[in-house]
Amino acid sequence: MSYSLIWADTELAVVVKPAGLLSVPGRGPDKQDCLWHRVQTDFPTARIVHRLDCATSGLMVLALNAASHRELSRQFQMRETRKRYQALVAGRPGANSGVMEWPLRCDWERRPLQIVDPVEGKSARTEWLLLESNGVQSRIQLHPITGRSHQLRVHLQTLGHPILGDNFYAPPEIIARAPRLMLHAEQLGLQHPVSGEALDFEAPVPF
Repeated sequence: MSYSLIWADTELAVVVKPAGLLSVPGRGPDKQDCLWHRVQTDFPTARIVHRLDCATSGLMVLALNAASHRELSRQFQMRETRKRYQALVAGRPGANSGVMEWPLRCDWERRPLQIVDPVEGKSARTEWLLLESNGVQSRIQLHPITGRSHQLRVHLQTLGHPILGDNFYAPPEIIARAPRLMLHAEQLGLQHPVSGEALDFEAPVPF
């Protein structure tokens, strides 16, 4: 369950994280194995710019020096990056596309879970498109405009179509319908931190 290297130069490395691998170390000695540490065995100066949930697979970029880390972090913070995901969800949405804008915050008593909170939640926006459906399950394309923790998972659950295999937000029968969380970061676009060139990467959906 190691990562796949998609592209690298002196400034950054783009990799595919497998499902079930932490992006960064967790608390405790048993949670030190993570994508960041694995990439550092090949690129010792690698620095984390953004994260994917442990259960999510897909594209991540790591900076290889301090200056590139600052610039890439700025792009994510200013929402200048382009991200696209695919998910398999239960049921079929009532429309073929839409926008989900439920504000989110941490559920402090059940961390790391997140909940919709119209009063204290932070703004969160996800654009979605139905790709295919057999009525029992649907393949959805997702464009997160914001990058809140668990945003796609909570938004789809709130829409009434939890992601298959989501052991945080789906009921037991929908968790049991998949061997993993069926969520994959399939596309990532950004500007090269030095040249400014537009870079666009894709990773085929593994489900």
